[in-house]
Amino acid sequence: MSTNQLHQARNLTLPSREAMLYRVPSVQQFWTHNYDLLSDAWKEWEESQNDRLAPLGTALLDSRLREVVTQAWADPSKESAVLELMHEVAPDVFEFQFFDPQRLADLRAYLEQAWDAQIPLRPPYGIVLNRRGTMLDSRSEGYLAAPSFQAFYREILNTYMRPIARLLFPEIMGYDTQTFGFSIHYKPNTDTSIRPHTDASAVTLNININLPDEPFTGSTVDFYDPSAGKMIPLAFTSGSAMIHRGNVVHAAQPITSGERTNLVLWLFGDNGRMPIQDTQRSDVDAKLRWTMPTGKLDNFAPF
Repeated sequence: MSTNQLHQARNLTLPSREAMLYRVPSVQQFWTHNYDLLSDAWKEWEESQNDRLAPLGTALLDSRLREVVTQAWADPSKESAVLELMHEVAPDVFEFQFFDPQRLADLRAYLEQAWDAQIPLRPPYGIVLNRRGTMLDSRSEGYLAAPSFQAFYREILNTYMRPIARLLFPEIMGYDTQTFGFSIHYKPNTDTSIRPHTDASAVTLNININLPDEPFTGSTVDFYDPSAGKMIPLAFTSGSAMIHRGNVVHAAQPITSGERTNLVLWLFGDNGRMPIQDTQRSDVDAKLRWTMPTGKLDNFAPF
């Protein structure tokens, strides 16, 4: 790999904010044309920063979650211990502690350095266009291709998100082979909210990565309760996560002080397939839940 890749990537001229927001053809051409250059630049960047980057791994996760998930992979009959950590806070919405708040500084330090690396990163179109809004999955051009981060991202999806999603929502089995992910950031006076919507996913995992000393107000995520006919507001705490079916209507309310940064991860089937609305839940053998998909990742990206 040429040592000029990083320099070349840093000297690219990004499309304008307006062009990215409205997805004009030249924007797609920019990311497609520079896909390999950007991927190589991230490898070069990580090698150049190796001594300064905090290590990423499951040690950053909540110790209780890590313990019960490890046990379930070794013996799926013990998966009920995972379920005990899940708290249903709205219909088909479960909250649990994902990251250890005291270890989040390591992840944030890594990400802050990546966001400051001056390598172009593609923001999530139409959501938040700012420094911390970034595509995370290799199916997305302009994604955060740093090898250590990608290994960590895959570990979260494959070892934690998918089996937990199957445990909570067994009907998504077979519609969870493909992945998608992005980071999202809210601060007052910018892109501060998202109107009611559903996700193009079978299951969504939304993880807060604020440090314990980074409080914020507002910015609740409201989930629709069809039986009550109203929205239920829920707030994130440092390292907490919400996992829900993608077809649950939800909205992000305006943030009024502080800032909020989250990782948003999706699972869906091959070529974007999702379970049919109101698919009946059926019993699934625990051993099937705690397995890795054997197929390859495809190239379908929701946006």
